[in-house]
Amino acid sequence: MIKREIRKAKSYPTEKGLFQSLPRKRKYQTVNCVLDRLESSNKILLDKGGIVSAFPGNPRLRRLLDSSVSLG
Repeated sequence: MIKREIRKAKSYPTEKGLFQSLPRKRKYQTVNCVLDRLESSNKILLDKGGIVSAFPGNPRLRRLLDSSVSLG
């Protein structure tokens, strides 16, 4: 359910914003655990600008990648 919320939303500026948008209230610790798991599996990026989904076709991710500095 959390993954689906992140995917359909434009962006979430904070973890608390995501937590408050969920239809059923869950413990904040559970939401943080799920976010950590999604980040470790490279499905989301926790950026200082908020939570960014790394799903194909995400325009915000494309803008971040285009504006990033190449290391190689």
